[in-house]
Amino acid sequence: MDAQIVVVIAGAILVFAIIAALIFMRTAGGRFTYDTQRGTQPRATEGEGNTPGVAFKGRFTMLTAAAGTVFAAIFTKLWSMQMVSSDYYEELAVQNQTRTVTTPAPRGRILDRNGEPLVANRASLTVAAYRDLADNEILVRHLANVLGMPYTAVRRNIIDYNQGAQSLHTVASDVRRSTIAYIQEHASDFAGVEVVERTERMYPHGSLAAHVLGYTGTITQEQLDAQEETTEGDGSQAGRIQYESGDIVGQAGVEIEYENLLQGIRGEQTVMVDATGNVTGATGAIPPEPGSDIKLTLDLTIQKACEDGLKRAMQVAKQFGHNNATKGACVCLDCTNGEILGMASAPEFDPSVFIGGVSTDDWNTLNSDEGGHPMVNRAIAGEYMSASTIKPLSALAALKYGIMNESDTVTCTGWWTGLGEANGKWCWNHSGHGPMTLKSGIIMSCDPVFYEIGKGFYYDEENPEGLQAMFRAWGLGSKTEVDLPGESTGRVPDAAWKKEFFADWDDADRNWNPGDMANIVIGQGDILVTPLQMACAYAGIANGGKEFTPHVFLSAVSRDGSGDVVTYETKERLTGDFGKQSDIELVEDALVGVIYDESPSQAAHFTNLDVTVAGKSGTGQKNGEDDYSWFVVYAPADDPKYVVASLVEQGGFGNEASMYAVRDVLGVIYDQPDTAGTSASDGSR
Repeated sequence: MDAQIVVVIAGAILVFAIIAALIFMRTAGGRFTYDTQRGTQPRATEGEGNTPGVAFKGRFTMLTAAAGTVFAAIFTKLWSMQMVSSDYYEELAVQNQTRTVTTPAPRGRILDRNGEPLVANRASLTVAAYRDLADNEILVRHLANVLGMPYTAVRRNIIDYNQGAQSLHTVASDVRRSTIAYIQEHASDFAGVEVVERTERMYPHGSLAAHVLGYTGTITQEQLDAQEETTEGDGSQAGRIQYESGDIVGQAGVEIEYENLLQGIRGEQTVMVDATGNVTGATGAIPPEPGSDIKLTLDLTIQKACEDGLKRAMQVAKQFGHNNATKGACVCLDCTNGEILGMASAPEFDPSVFIGGVSTDDWNTLNSDEGGHPMVNRAIAGEYMSASTIKPLSALAALKYGIMNESDTVTCTGWWTGLGEANGKWCWNHSGHGPMTLKSGIIMSCDPVFYEIGKGFYYDEENPEGLQAMFRAWGLGSKTEVDLPGESTGRVPDAAWKKEFFADWDDADRNWNPGDMANIVIGQGDILVTPLQMACAYAGIANGGKEFTPHVFLSAVSRDGSGDVVTYETKERLTGDFGKQSDIELVEDALVGVIYDESPSQAAHFTNLDVTVAGKSGTGQKNGEDDYSWFVVYAPADDPKYVVASLVEQGGFGNEASMYAVRDVLGVIYDQPDTAGTSASDGSR
């Protein structure tokens, strides 16, 4: 508005100057002159008519009229600005002098199913400043000395182009109260420096459930760009959080999966600025609204049992000489609804290192081969050979497609030559099991029984890939759709996959052969599964075929704490394939036999439980590494509720490592700890 008034005034001055010039011209070049000898009596210089004097008079009149018109227009505009549009221009003036900046909102807490905080917020005293303070070198150096920070770091934080120009820029977080007191007591020495209270993530139980919870961090440019692309795609803003540079957002786990619930609504602060954009003061503010608390399906006690059990399993494996047993996973879920009660992955990491920004050294450690890539959630992203845990599904396939029935027998001598002596394969028990039925083959995990099944499918003209079809029908080779980011699909290999995957090989080597079937039927070769996939498959067996979608979200709590506003609705994922009801009953009976009849030393760990347990061990083989240890169970066998699956990389036999994790979790659930102690495997797989 000030600039427009100046223009009007300048225009008025110009008009007055023109009028003055015209008057002067009129005076100097009129039609009368004065006779100096006869006094002041005028005398005519020329007559009327079309003379130069008359022409000049006409031009003067026209110029005078034009000048008057311009002056009238300017006067009218000035009157309009002052009287008619004064409110409008006053609003523009205020807008030029003020800016609206946002203030961050506390994120919602993450709770376990019983309301115990797994991720909370804590107050953090923060020293902040506006960007223009960076030009005051003396003050910045003084502030750096008081904070105990390098000058360059303080100045960089003040400038920080990731934050709004008029927003308060964080200089240091979690500043000691003694330092805060000094700054406040010497406020005149720190003009432009402010102390604000903000919130930061707090983890009451340390690294517990870190892979499920995830972590937070400053929004990345890629995330901001993705937001713009989404907005441009449908043009809709309704119900969406609009992020700004510098916002703290979820970056992994539940934190990013349920960002829309956990992220609060930013507050607004109006600040006064000068002509250069520097902040000179602040006026009214709208306080931020915290995000919603969410409850997870995790049970704190069971979650701790999964993590402690996995640690014990790895320790036991090392006792038996498997020194590389440092990685693995353990999952516990409710097979009646898909709720994940506990999920552990090793190695673990501390999510608190991301508060305020992770250092380069910490980031490199968390993503290094030497550190074991601790941020990988092996329960959902680790892909492994399933080993013998897949044999129940292989048995169901054999029964459905008529490859083998419940009364057929296979004699195990310890060395199987069904594909010729040159292609012979060992059973894990080199001494042999003798005559085996399908049920006893599951109980004793007899490999030749399943080699025969693989061979039978390969030469079955009607259903040569019936085995793979059965695996897929129980959810292998596809995501479980768990509500956590980063899930792997696993792999169910077949002839088409092999031909494409090994495209650089000779055609003859790319062909699917009987040996491939003999491998995948016992969970070896190119088949890959995740621990969660196997837990879901066993949940399906326990339920007579029905699998529920696994999930960690339970409900969202209203912002005023009055109750749940969103509750998870159980979803049925699939119904596993099998021929007759008696087929799945055979498998269920066999899985009880695995726990109590396969091995006396193994049974000793479960006989002191009041409930009957069903399950299967597994031992995966990988060239150049120790065996991979598997154990999957469900309980009670007669009325299933809980499924527990454990995998220890390079942990040895199934009952040399993973069994201890599974048993410890059941011990916590039923308050009946394992009393059998540790003992070396007697060779069962």
